[in-house]
Amino acid sequence: MKRPEDWLVSPWRRGVVAALAGALPVFAFPAPSWWWFAYVALVPWILLVRSAPTGRRAAYDGWLGGLGFMLAVHHWLLPSLHVFTVVIAALLGVLWAPWGWLVRRFLAGVPSPGRVGAGLLVLPSGWLMVELVRSWQGLGGPWGLLGSSQWQVAPALRLASVGGVWLLSFLVVAVNVAVAVLVSVRESRMPAVAGLVATAAATSAAWVWSPRPEVDGRVRIAVVQPGVVDGIGSGDKRFAREEALTRTLAGRHLDLVVWGESSVGFDLADRPDLANRLAALSRLTGADIMVNVDARRSDRPGIYKSSVLVGPQGPTGARYDKMRLVPFGEYIPARSLLGWATSVGKAAGEDRRKGTEQVVMNVGHGLRVGPMVCFETAFPDMSRHLAQDGAEVLLAQSSTSTFQQSWAPEQHASLAALRAAETGRPMVHATLTGVSAVYGPSGERIGYWLGTDASTTMVYDVPLARGVTPYVRFGDWPVHGALLVLAALCATEGTRAFRLRRSAPEPHAPRARTAHGSPARPGR
Repeated sequence: MKRPEDWLVSPWRRGVVAALAGALPVFAFPAPSWWWFAYVALVPWILLVRSAPTGRRAAYDGWLGGLGFMLAVHHWLLPSLHVFTVVIAALLGVLWAPWGWLVRRFLAGVPSPGRVGAGLLVLPSGWLMVELVRSWQGLGGPWGLLGSSQWQVAPALRLASVGGVWLLSFLVVAVNVAVAVLVSVRESRMPAVAGLVATAAATSAAWVWSPRPEVDGRVRIAVVQPGVVDGIGSGDKRFAREEALTRTLAGRHLDLVVWGESSVGFDLADRPDLANRLAALSRLTGADIMVNVDARRSDRPGIYKSSVLVGPQGPTGARYDKMRLVPFGEYIPARSLLGWATSVGKAAGEDRRKGTEQVVMNVGHGLRVGPMVCFETAFPDMSRHLAQDGAEVLLAQSSTSTFQQSWAPEQHASLAALRAAETGRPMVHATLTGVSAVYGPSGERIGYWLGTDASTTMVYDVPLARGVTPYVRFGDWPVHGALLVLAALCATEGTRAFRLRRSAPEPHAPRARTAHGSPARPGR
């Protein structure tokens, strides 16, 4: 009878299993949102890689698992980018090849307790390096970081206030490594149990000792979500619907009204009629209105996506131009080489221009807000910098209308919970077509989500908070710690290799042969 490992001798079968195993963590993210699954989702992948016959095969398993992971968490891009989605996933999957090699290095065979203990530090650190590299905006940004799957778990949100989403990713991977050892290597269970106990202790310590945001007042913020508006003249029709919805907010004692991304499709300097209508809405509601202009600017060349604040007298002059653009969606990297992507999908026909700095705006009631646009909410550093600059409320203006029937809207809305918890500042996630959501300064949900089938408004009583979280104060320290762990590994491996080279016996040189004799019989 064949054993399961015999079935995996085929490289093709093993490759398919690796890709499927790498895709499993997608179920921990919204919409399924099985947050608990994240703590075991990597176990099949780890077990497969540790059984690799060679280090090269382990690297292949890491690469193919990374391909499966990236394709799963970005599956909603397939209708837009088609086969190019697979190409991108394959390229980014290479980042997991070294991680696969490390899994085999520390967990193959019957690892000693010391090797398992080291693996509980090295393997999460290696995963964190993968997340750090792929978080570069040019590679697609930090969408689908493993720690962000814990957006609705209160203890995890407390940990996020200490070390950001990076700390969550580190601990989730550590738990997966410990579970993989528990189920596969009986002789090394003690260090695995110790790792699980240490993770539980760190979570408990963060829950008890980390500072909690001090609630200090409330503001009333309304979100306007017009829903899907398509067809000829959609820009004017969308504006009219948003205008009608905003009129229903009169008399609600608001501090701010927020429209979604691309809510205004014309430069307000070119369309004073629209600016006047917005000013009239501000006077009617008694609150400033934050709109998002997606248009060619009249004062400089190019198309920008900009958060623009409008008050009772018209645009106040406060403006934020989106800094981090979506690759292929808003610009094409190396367009001279990759411009063909426009022929196989819905890639950007013209590159949008990007802003140069983040902005904190003062709205009419003395409130300081920090706007972000679209997938900028996936970047922990952006919300952290806004909190450092004095923002009392974080705002996200988004539009996921292209991906209405996928898991993308729910996953995008969940990111705001992490950003709120990391910074200790409430966050408003306002979209054109859903999902819109609001979170308090501890990452807790405020009120209801506005789903993708809603065309309505919602008023939220948003708590404000004082104080500075450890993450805002100390930054990405888990990433720096992971770098130190990997640097120590490199130094240790280098020292070990050097000692082995020095201790190796020198090969004996054969005796020299003379012209009149041989080594066996001199003189002959």
